Amino acid sequence: MHKKLFIPGPIEVSPEILKAMGTPMIGHRMPEYAQLHKGVTDKLKQLMFTKERVFLSTSSAFGAMEGAVRNLVGKRCANFCNGAFSDKWHNVTLACGKEADAFKVAWGEPITPELVDSALATGKYDAITLIHNETSTGVMSPLPEIAQVLKKYPEVVSIIDTVSSMSALKLPVDELGIDCCVFGVQKAFALPPGLAVFTASEKALERAKGVPGRGYYFDFLEFLAADEKNNTPSTPCISLIYAMDLQLERIFAEGLEKRWERHAKMAEFMRAWVKEHGFGLFPAEGYRSVTLTCASNDRGVDLGLMKKQLGERGFAFDDGYGKIKGKTFRVAHMGDMQLENLKEITTEMEGILQGL
Repeated sequence: MHKKLFIPGPIEVSPEILKAMGTPMIGHRMPEYAQLHKGVTDKLKQLMFTKERVFLSTSSAFGAMEGAVRNLVGKRCANFCNGAFSDKWHNVTLACGKEADAFKVAWGEPITPELVDSALATGKYDAITLIHNETSTGVMSPLPEIAQVLKKYPEVVSIIDTVSSMSALKLPVDELGIDCCVFGVQKAFALPPGLAVFTASEKALERAKGVPGRGYYFDFLEFLAADEKNNTPSTPCISLIYAMDLQLERIFAEGLEKRWERHAKMAEFMRAWVKEHGFGLFPAEGYRSVTLTCASNDRGVDLGLMKKQLGERGFAFDDGYGKIKGKTFRVAHMGDMQLENLKEITTEMEGILQGL
């Protein structure tokens, strides 16, 4: 039985997208691929409001995130951590042999502009990592305000994870001044996993030129050279890129403003449902994700049992992540999902709650 996915990712993929992945194969060094590649990267630039380089990487987002650390951290990195995945990014930075410090706040709290400012004012750091939308906790940190702080520190290269937010709300990369924006496709883009996208500003590319030990697979300069030919350094996941091409056409057909509004309305609905049914909202007020809701288990419900019963009814649901497993639950509302789809799982949850 197929379970409808309401987990933070991967999420439901439409039959139309899956069909696009069955497009007959082409060679990645053929002109047909270069045409496909350019079409996709041009549309991504439009979506991201950027004129900077946009690269396609056959990997998870964490592959591109590790690559960004290897390429862009020269002296020391400030890793801003407010959940499981931002904590992991700090560990990855250290595993790459980079000097780094973690600036941690409590799970459920955002990274604030003040915290970023106080860290960078020390002059110790030439790069930062920040997760915009921390999926382990459902917290969305105030990226526009943080971006204003970063403009005070032109020597610092910003590496921003928008894995679960890109396309669900407006994120104008150039206006924000992001040097390296990274995301995967299995969340708000509603594609199967396996493709990552990242940008590189001129400042980022200049930094990479002076950083040794970049490796090969994620070497930004290799991506730059390949991009001149509308290509990738290594064999790309062509079937997924066909799917991305179609999905971008669908996104623009819906209209960006309408897409952002749809995500905002689904978030509002889910937050209201959580409160109406006796649960709390785990993230701090004013910093709640628009792509998933993380609820606190104020009712003391057996979330493991609820997950099992939802699975039996054909729905995938998440009963918390890491140290807050069982204490929280997460419901995704992103990608191609509509409000009526979200109401399907909440109706089933209501029925199960009556039995529990």
